[in-house]
Amino acid sequence: MQRIVKLYEWTTSLPLITCILYLSGALDNSIFFQILAGVLLLSCVMSAVHHSEIVAHRVGEPYGTIILAVSITIIEVAIIISLMLTGGKEYASFARDTVYAAVMLILNGIIGLSLYIGGRKYHTQTFSSHSVKIALVAIVSIITFTMILPSFTSSIIGPYYTERQLLFEIIACLVIYFSFIAAQTVKYREYFITESTPDTKSTQNSISNTSFIISLTFLLICLVIVVLLAKSLSDPIESLLTSYGLPRSLVGIIIASVILLPEGIAAVSSAKKNKLQNSLNLSLGSALASIGLTIPAVSLVSYIFDLPLILGLETLPIILLAISIFTVMLSLIGGRSNIVYGVVLLVNLFAYVFLTINP
Repeated sequence: MQRIVKLYEWTTSLPLITCILYLSGALDNSIFFQILAGVLLLSCVMSAVHHSEIVAHRVGEPYGTIILAVSITIIEVAIIISLMLTGGKEYASFARDTVYAAVMLILNGIIGLSLYIGGRKYHTQTFSSHSVKIALVAIVSIITFTMILPSFTSSIIGPYYTERQLLFEIIACLVIYFSFIAAQTVKYREYFITESTPDTKSTQNSISNTSFIISLTFLLICLVIVVLLAKSLSDPIESLLTSYGLPRSLVGIIIASVILLPEGIAAVSSAKKNKLQNSLNLSLGSALASIGLTIPAVSLVSYIFDLPLILGLETLPIILLAISIFTVMLSLIGGRSNIVYGVVLLVNLFAYVFLTINP
């Protein structure tokens, strides 16, 4: 009981302190406060992981992983849309670049690290191949509609969609995403739950309504402040990178990494506890939410406000994305994992980062 109280003390107090620091405006011209904000940002990430675990225990799986994935995606959408509305043409490719970085980090980084750690500790871990197939089919289709086809359509020059094509993409993505959610929560729910998953009723009863409400509230607070701090620190990070001759595109990877930290830590922690099914539910669900919700929302805003929106990827990113998807499919299609799959995916991640710096 004392341990839980202590956890609540720092997982609620530090996010509030971080909010005060952000709202004070002290980050604008002070290197000291920017460094302090970076430290507090990491504490907010850890707080978000703690609160997400409580929420997941209270609502049961797979609803807990869905709540975390959708929460982060909604906040990500809000940031992207706000930048598009204020930045105009300068941020025409911001949504595409952010989603692309997120997908590459999830497929290669989070899943790769989960498979590596799980394989190193348990030799072999099992999971439902049916759940993976459902998620990967949805991911491949949505990625094709959102980030590949725009580069090859001929109705308009460049990696753009026409208004009609944009509306089709919005409808197609939403239909696929909500079909996946229906399968995960109702029709094929048993595919996403393994025998090692704790009894839902017992775990729900162990978390009081008060603890659930507090954790849900502070989960949202932590996610909001993580994204806002990441946005505020992007300019100092960009200045630091350019001073060392590194490309600006690396900033997107760093920001996406920070935003995905709560999901990443939760997924890797599940794999370390021999709950690889929960880890994959969170990872693949996050990738699907990041594309299936973010791109339609951004596309709708672009359509309504007549904002420029670059969606199509160039040749090199398409090749790297295809390699990542194909490797994940081969790694997960059999329902059994091992350390080699994790190593290969992590090498893919390093290749992505390396070729971003040295295209």
